[in-house]
Amino acid sequence: MFSALSKNRQGSRVGIDISSTTVKLLELSSANGGYRVEAYSVASVPKGAVFEKNINNVGEVATAIKSVMHQSRSRATEVITAVSGSSVINKTIAMPAGLTDEELETQIALEADQYIPYPLEEVALDFEVQGSTAGRDDQVDVLLAACRRETINSRVEALEIAGLTPKVVDVEAYAMERAYELIRPLAGVDPAATVAVVDVGATMTTLSVLNQGSNAYTREQNFGGKQLTDEIMRRYSLPLREAGLAKKQGGLPDGYEEEVLMPFKEAVVQQIGRSLQFFYSSSSFNSVDHIFLAGGVASTDGLLALVESRLAIPTTIANPFTNMSISPRVNAVALSGDAPAMMVAAGLALRALD
Repeated sequence: MFSALSKNRQGSRVGIDISSTTVKLLELSSANGGYRVEAYSVASVPKGAVFEKNINNVGEVATAIKSVMHQSRSRATEVITAVSGSSVINKTIAMPAGLTDEELETQIALEADQYIPYPLEEVALDFEVQGSTAGRDDQVDVLLAACRRETINSRVEALEIAGLTPKVVDVEAYAMERAYELIRPLAGVDPAATVAVVDVGATMTTLSVLNQGSNAYTREQNFGGKQLTDEIMRRYSLPLREAGLAKKQGGLPDGYEEEVLMPFKEAVVQQIGRSLQFFYSSSSFNSVDHIFLAGGVASTDGLLALVESRLAIPTTIANPFTNMSISPRVNAVALSGDAPAMMVAAGLALRALD
């Protein structure tokens, strides 16, 4: 079930992204050498049901999954979901060359306790051979991925309660890699470039740095659009639902943009800059060539220009659907509005295509 690293396509299925505040569904098909959006939907998750991307209430998450299936009118029964990068341990280890997959699996199982800080019976493992070890013809580098079973099982259980069959549990960072290949050419970014994809969600911001298209660094922070919603609620004495609508649709009193929105945008830029500094200090990199803004906050009016000017890095809003055709049953306007927040779902759906 846990198959984070396998590059093999799994057949046509749906990607379901479970975050701390929403469940997002996306179904893609191959069409005329490209992709077509067949179904899409987003549903809210009750407060507390998912905390920092860990499921606390399986039943409430299952209800949200049922909701997106119903709203999207998808007829799929097999789906792909993902766990967050922070819940996965990645380690590159050297193994003897020439072993079969079965032999590698046996050898890794014997040695994994050296690298995994949990009892092995509590962990699901996956691995992928990366190539020959530098300077050693008799060894290969193997990328090992490990995730606690309880993290995987809670997602599997929620999907099964919703009447679905989870075929693969992926890792969000690898889903982001696939989605990145949809947006990179549109921005004219060189395939060899080092790029930061900053996904600012409701409660969590994830920085994914990709070098030559592969994930080089991931960092999650407790920061997101909810901070703006909370400030609107506090400043204007609005309930949560009305504050959320006002944030999206406007109609707030004079002074909102200067007194509330601008400080929030400044905080977003500060968080991005701080995350990049953490990356530079913990790696051999000292710059990135491009920033892609993803997540629900990405389309905030004026944020793109502010990030680009303050950080002096070319910046683009991520839209994985720019060159895709769209089924008539899909609300194209709603999809366009949600596009920056659909990167992980797009990466999961892409894995399901032949």
